[in-house]
Amino acid sequence: MKKKIFLVTFLIIIAVAIWGGATSYKNNKNRAPSEIETLAQCINDSGAKFYGAFWCSHCQNQKKMFGKFGAKKLPYTECSTADGKSQLQICKDAGIEGYPTWVFSDGTELTGDQTPLTLAEKTNCPISETLKQIEK
Repeated sequence: MKKKIFLVTFLIIIAVAIWGGATSYKNNKNRAPSEIETLAQCINDSGAKFYGAFWCSHCQNQKKMFGKFGAKKLPYTECSTADGKSQLQICKDAGIEGYPTWVFSDGTELTGDQTPLTLAEKTNCPISETLKQIEK
């Protein structure tokens, strides 16, 4: 009897977990993009490039400024080899010497953490008053 109760309880927990995961996925898939995500997409569409390395704390900070979903829309290029000891050829060819490095469609470059406002200005992307206020 105890085994039966345990099995039924276990199956109910699994069913609830699956249902909750599916609902969460559906809600995230169909949600409207946030202002920061829209900015990240505009930066990507502008032709800018963001070069970084997985081990670079400043690169991680740069991504965090755009949040989980916004960071995925940034024009990020990984420069480090998997072992973290060398640079990939694509970054060598681009002349990348430090991280993060932003290269814009006009050929200008910025290194280090950049604010969303700075990136919006460099890419001619609109930025909301809300995001401007966050930077002050």
